[in-house]
Amino acid sequence: MSIEAKEEFRPKIVAFCCNWCSYAGADLAGSSRLGYPADVKIIRVPCSCRVNPMFILRAFEKGADGVIMCGCHPGDCHYSTGNYYARRRMTLLFSMLDYIGVENGRTRVEWVSAAEGVKFSTTMNEFVEKIRSLGKNVRLEDLRCRK
Repeated sequence: MSIEAKEEFRPKIVAFCCNWCSYAGADLAGSSRLGYPADVKIIRVPCSCRVNPMFILRAFEKGADGVIMCGCHPGDCHYSTGNYYARRRMTLLFSMLDYIGVENGRTRVEWVSAAEGVKFSTTMNEFVEKIRSLGKNVRLEDLRCRK
């Protein structure tokens, strides 16, 4: 007699957050005791323009089910035009991911300011639910990284 314990799927999410706005928004969400899943792993970057598309591909390769990049609102970047560069790069990356067959909802770009803790929390909760509905990422997963 075999009893299988079916575990609930918990997606692995990587969030690249700008130091000046989005990371501060995450901090505000935490200090305001607004909840977002612990499965979201935040990587702090100086500016959203410093997120190389290879970082996102590497996150998928290492087993991430979804990747979100958060930055300052366009026009409010601490480095003046950084988020415009990031927006252009991510547009190209999204078309490339579409070409290789990665589902459209697995990546997202969101603009969150330091005063928008509620928006950060709701964005992360919505993104995790979207990834949960898509299921495990198997398209770009490196088989050598499996446990």
